[in-house]
Amino acid sequence: MAKAAAVIESVMNSEAEQEPKKKDGFIAVSVGAGLDEIFKGLGVDEIISGGQTMNPSTEDMINAIEKVNAENVFIFPNNKNIILAANQAAGLTEDKNIVVIPTKTIPQGIAALINYMPDLSADENAAAMKEEIAHVRSGEVTYSVRDTMIDDKEIKTGDIMGIGDSSILAVGRDVEKVTVKMTEELITEDDSLVSIYYGEDVSEEDADKLLKNLSEKHPDLEFEIHQGGQPVYYYIISVE
Repeated sequence: MAKAAAVIESVMNSEAEQEPKKKDGFIAVSVGAGLDEIFKGLGVDEIISGGQTMNPSTEDMINAIEKVNAENVFIFPNNKNIILAANQAAGLTEDKNIVVIPTKTIPQGIAALINYMPDLSADENAAAMKEEIAHVRSGEVTYSVRDTMIDDKEIKTGDIMGIGDSSILAVGRDVEKVTVKMTEELITEDDSLVSIYYGEDVSEEDADKLLKNLSEKHPDLEFEIHQGGQPVYYYIISVE
């Protein structure tokens, strides 16, 4: 059976290689089943699983690149710790044009993909995507696994933390309260959209309660909510 499966896979790979390359392909690092579906819905060809303690390697990137039958392959690392591996993989690839969009968060990756225009060149799309991600501010809500001091904030084991792009924005013991405080730290008067991605440890009821709370506080903003299914992070929030 194993030998037959190997033969079938080899035949499928050969057929894929014979197909003409499409213009653009996409690889994204994702952290949950719901987020995987969002990226696939935006046209991503290959999903690489990542996470707080599971950073994909250069080899993982190269393996994904090999599976994408395209002339230009855009990579969205969606984590500042994965950008280096993506760039290394790009440098080791000779038969395709690899474009690394330096997304540091999941929301930046989603925003970049939404702004992809198929009629533009790879360079033009890269420029537009990089400009767009500069406008996206993100926050992640998780818990502390040890006592520590960050950004002049005393954090105890089990505390809930709202982590912004460059600092801790909120600390407390209640997930919703910390998420609201963090989100309000992210919002400016120029913003129009807040996107909420809730994790595997958050119920739909609690997510809807948070959405209602925030939308009542900010009736002038548009809110979107999605089941991200991500572990570790109760919520991932983006503001733009």
